[in-house]
Amino acid sequence: MDEPERYRFDDCELDLTTFTLHRDGQPVHVEPQVFAVLWYLVCHRDRVVAKTELLDEIWGDRFVGESTLSSRIKAARRAIGDDGATQRSIRTVHGRGYQFVAAVIADTATPPAHDRARRSPLEQHIHFTVTPDGARIAYATTGRGPPLVKAANWMTHLDYEADNPVWRHWLVDLSRRHTLVRYDERGCGLSDWDVERFSFDAWVDDLEVVVDAIGLRRFPLLGISQGVAVAIAFAVRHPDMVERLVLWGGYTRGRLVRARTADERREAAMNIDLARLGWQREDDAFRQVFSSQFLPDAPPELWRAFNDLQRRTTSVGNAVKFLEVFGAIDITALAPKVRCPTLVLHARGDLRVPLAQARELTSLIPGAELVPLHSRNHILCEHEPAWPEFLQAVERFLDGATSTDLHAISKQA
Repeated sequence: MDEPERYRFDDCELDLTTFTLHRDGQPVHVEPQVFAVLWYLVCHRDRVVAKTELLDEIWGDRFVGESTLSSRIKAARRAIGDDGATQRSIRTVHGRGYQFVAAVIADTATPPAHDRARRSPLEQHIHFTVTPDGARIAYATTGRGPPLVKAANWMTHLDYEADNPVWRHWLVDLSRRHTLVRYDERGCGLSDWDVERFSFDAWVDDLEVVVDAIGLRRFPLLGISQGVAVAIAFAVRHPDMVERLVLWGGYTRGRLVRARTADERREAAMNIDLARLGWQREDDAFRQVFSSQFLPDAPPELWRAFNDLQRRTTSVGNAVKFLEVFGAIDITALAPKVRCPTLVLHARGDLRVPLAQARELTSLIPGAELVPLHSRNHILCEHEPAWPEFLQAVERFLDGATSTDLHAISKQA
C-alpha cells in the first residue's frame, strides 16, 4: 500500500510531497523543525510519542533541552489553530510526551500537476571529457535557454543528486530559464576517483575542460561553498569568458587558514578526522555531523538524504583530501582581480561558513553586492522562505538588475 502523501484534519492539510501546511486553503509558514514535529506526531497518532523519541528523531545527535521541544510544540499548535489550554489536536501527556488526537484523513491521491512536474525524472544529458593530466570528468546539462555554469562543490554526484531532495530543487528551478551546466570535480561522483593531482588548481582545470568541451565562450558562473573560490579563480584566469558571478555560501579563506586560536585549529583538524572516521563506517553517526552543519534546520528526511548522498559520492581517502584542500584555500589575493559584476549571497546564520566570510569576500571584489538571507542552512531547502528569495535575487541579477533592486530583496529577507 502506498504511503500517505497528505494528511487532512480540521481545516488543515499537511502535504508531505511539498513539506507545506495549509489552513483554510491558505499556506501557513512554519519553521522546518516545527513541521517535522507536527509531521511525526501525525504519522504516529495511534500512540503517545515520548519526548525523548521526538528529540532523537528531530534533532538526532544535537543536544537540545526540553524547552526547545516545548517551543516547537507551541508553534505547531499555533500553526494549526490549537493551543495548550484546549489541546484539541495535540494533547500533552504529562511526564510522558505528546499525542496527536484530532481526526485525520490520510490521502494517497495523485498530487497536483505542478507537484508531479517537480517530482518527475529530471531530463539531463551526461557526458565525459578528459583533462590534460588524464582525469576523466563527468558533466551534465539540464533545461533550455541561455547557459548558466555551476562550479562543482562538496559533494556532487550527477546521477544521484538529480533525485535527491537536498539538491533536486536547485537543479529544477535553475534549469527553468537556463541550460544549467554542472559537473563532478575529480575525486567524486561520476568523475575519476583515483587521480594523481588533487589540488585547488586542478579543480579549476576541471571547470576549464568542461567549458571547452561544451564550446562555451561567454556565460554567467555560479559558485556554491568551496565552488565560490573555484569560480573566482576561473573568472580571474578567463576574464573574457565570465559574464557575471553568482556566489552562494562561499569563503575567502578555508578553515585551516582562518583559524587563529588553538580551539579553531583543533576544530579544523577534527573536521578532517570526522571525515576519516565517517566514510569508512556503515552507520551515519559521523557523516551526520556534516549534515547538521550543512542543514541545521532541515527536517530529518533531508538529513538522511544528505547522509546517503555523501556516502555514495566519494571514498574515505578522497573525503579527507577534499577537506584538507578546502581548509587551505586562500583567495584573498585573487578576489580583487575579479572584473565582472558579482552577486554574493549568504545565509545570515550559516553554521558551516560564517557570514563574516561573505562580508570579507564582498569587500574584496570590486563593486560586488551582498544579499544576506534569513536562513541557517548552508544548502537552502526548497520550502524555506529564503529559497524563492535566492532565486529572485539571482534572476534579477542575471537579467541586469541594479544595486537598488538587489538591495530591496535584501531588505525583504
